[in-house]
Amino acid sequence: MKYYVIAGEASGDLHASHLMRALKEQDARAEFRFWGGDLMKGEGGEIVKHYKELAYMGFVPVLLHLPTILSNMKLCKKDIMQWSPDVLILVDYPGFNLNIAKYIHKNSDIPVYYYISPKIWAWKEYRIKNIKRDVNELFSILPFEVEFFRKHNYHIHYVGNPTLDEVTSFKSHYSETQEEFCKRNNLENKPIIALLAGSRKQEIKDNLPDMISAASAFADYQLVLAGAPGIQTSHYEQFIGGTPVKLVSGQTFPLLFHAKAALVTSGTATLETALFDTPQVVCYHTPLAKFIAFLKKHLLKVRFISLVNLIADKEIVRELVADTMTVDNMKAELKAITSNEAYRQNMLAGYQEVNDQLGGAGAPNHAARIMIELLSRKE
Repeated sequence: MKYYVIAGEASGDLHASHLMRALKEQDARAEFRFWGGDLMKGEGGEIVKHYKELAYMGFVPVLLHLPTILSNMKLCKKDIMQWSPDVLILVDYPGFNLNIAKYIHKNSDIPVYYYISPKIWAWKEYRIKNIKRDVNELFSILPFEVEFFRKHNYHIHYVGNPTLDEVTSFKSHYSETQEEFCKRNNLENKPIIALLAGSRKQEIKDNLPDMISAASAFADYQLVLAGAPGIQTSHYEQFIGGTPVKLVSGQTFPLLFHAKAALVTSGTATLETALFDTPQVVCYHTPLAKFIAFLKKHLLKVRFISLVNLIADKEIVRELVADTMTVDNMKAELKAITSNEAYRQNMLAGYQEVNDQLGGAGAPNHAARIMIELLSRKE
């Protein structure tokens, strides 16, 4: 079968590549055409656009690049129709992908599958109308989404969480000691505080300076920054120059494996950190902090922003967001997770609850199997 896949950022590239691999294992005739990244390219098929040409975040950057975004959407719609796949598989990235889904549903008989559903339970719940209209099958990786969509009379498939697969696979093959890891990366022989400042340039600009200020107060630790895929070293240097921070790119999992604690922006990274049993502080800076804090309190549909707390449905890790993200608050929480053993153990116990909620590994394989079964019925 012919699969057209769209992933618009680094995390989507990772998850989509694993789904493509699973589809190939279960469908010997699988052909791929896609918008994505290097990991997807490694699975074969033909890339139309790299996600680096798509990832714009925030009102102003989107506005400035609006002609490019609209041009990309036009190209994507035309390309899908010309290639005429057996299925269109959308991976997260709702701002772009829901627009594509609407067009394809309206103008063709190509079934639209969504892998890693849009997080409309947190914001823009009205998008459920578009999803019910334009998406034939939705594949969820977060267990609490099942009840949310059931409330809207929309059946979804919970397939497990691919992050659990990725961390489990890494742990089963990784044997490097901390001493070896530090030596290989020219690091000191000290406990590590990991800094995960986001995967987009704007996130890094907003979060990293305060993270460094807070973590620098812990002289007994070394500060190691996880370089995100697609972000050039030069972008980090403007923030870490003249600081004790060391940059380690493409090694987030080894870094989390060895870290004593972590400062992490919201997103998949919070779940990755939990699955490595690394105590963390969730930090997310926003412009107009007090105004955003008001919106969070009165407009957001959920109590938490981190996947760890959302899955557990209670506070496992401290979230410092908008007006509460201050250097002093980060210092206080870092002190708690590095020096208060009871506090650390309580967090680790919460991590185990999250792990249990996710179920077993195998999300890409489960999703691929269901997709192929559904498509086979249509043949």
